[in-house]
Amino acid sequence: MTNHQTSRRRFLAGLGAAGTAALLSGCVTSTSSGKSSSKGAVTLQSNVSAPQAKAAMQDLVAAYAKQGSGRASLNTVASETFRTQLPTYLTSANPPDVYTWYPGSVADAYAKKDLLLDLGEVWSSSPDLKSYSKALNSLCTSSSGKKVFVPATYYWWGMFYRKSNFAKWGVSEPKSWDDFLDLCDKLKSKGVDPIGLGAGGNTAWVASAWFDYLDIRINGAQYHRELLAGKHRFDDPEVRKLFDRWQEVLPYFDPNGDAVPFQDATTALLNGRTGMMLIGTFFADAAPKDALDDIDFFRFPVIDPKIPLAEEAPVDGYFASARTGRREQVVDLMSYLATAESQEIYIKGSSGTVLPCNPKAKDAGTTLVKKGRAHVEGAAEITQFFNRDSSDALQPTADTALTRFLAKPKEIGSILTGWQRDAEKIWNA
Repeated sequence: MTNHQTSRRRFLAGLGAAGTAALLSGCVTSTSSGKSSSKGAVTLQSNVSAPQAKAAMQDLVAAYAKQGSGRASLNTVASETFRTQLPTYLTSANPPDVYTWYPGSVADAYAKKDLLLDLGEVWSSSPDLKSYSKALNSLCTSSSGKKVFVPATYYWWGMFYRKSNFAKWGVSEPKSWDDFLDLCDKLKSKGVDPIGLGAGGNTAWVASAWFDYLDIRINGAQYHRELLAGKHRFDDPEVRKLFDRWQEVLPYFDPNGDAVPFQDATTALLNGRTGMMLIGTFFADAAPKDALDDIDFFRFPVIDPKIPLAEEAPVDGYFASARTGRREQVVDLMSYLATAESQEIYIKGSSGTVLPCNPKAKDAGTTLVKKGRAHVEGAAEITQFFNRDSSDALQPTADTALTRFLAKPKEIGSILTGWQRDAEKIWNA
């Protein structure tokens, strides 16, 4: 994975949420080699399973059918099950045609194995994609120059809270790490667990956000991307430093934070049992719509002002199986998914807390979304998320290491040694 830094100017030039991801490397396939029938609807395998977001995907599929050029059959799978089963889907004899997933290096692992369809025809024929930013073009392009992905939306991570709860507790957003620690002290003195987590059940990956943010705040986004590419070691002193910082705030975490999934942690946040939570805007799809106007966020506190400000702003969209027997229909569906109409339908039907990749599409226009857009545009660099900047295969190594750290933080030395050993197995495979 090559380093690809995004300047603020480049972001403002066009959805640079994709800009810092590395160019894809590896092979993609432009011909159909599968055994699936060319007849019938395109199968769209989706990990978008939260109720509001799932309903929005159903609206999207219905709108595609209504416009008359083709049909899609939506199959929704719980996100964590989807991630673990994705390699099986793609390598099966009769795979689904199109998938919701992520661009960047996470798609690279599949492109290297000839599992992704060349979408060059979509990019060359779609008037919408021709208006997409250079950053998104790069994110969706392999090192050989082939397009393997169609981006649709992006979102941001931050420290989310309820405005009414902060007002009730008499606290405000922190501006620095020391302010953040003071805020935690104030909340704890009021009997509130300051920080929710939601890394239990099948959402252990949520803890990776804390690893990502501490790393990009202390060591910088470039070091972070290099680390995830295997150019540094997880047991390096630089990595140990971020865990030293993490230990400063561990006493403020919800004691049940590593035992419940993020959906339950969201409920605890909304009910005022916890004060704030580092999470992506997708959590709002699990929240009651009447609570959305009361939700706000602040950026993860700056620790070292000399480090260029980076934020996590992942891109979501679609790729297709190289084994599809419905290539023409896939091209047609992908072209539709790139339109402003399709992205606005999804935003309207979901919680409305994502931003469209199509520059002609309108976002929800809420105060929260406007603040989120400014939050991302104000960053000097953008990262995606742990697995998106590495691979799906590396994510379980993080889940194991970070779960152990949360349970036994004093064993961090052996934990990092074990993490490096497990990561090497992935990098050297």
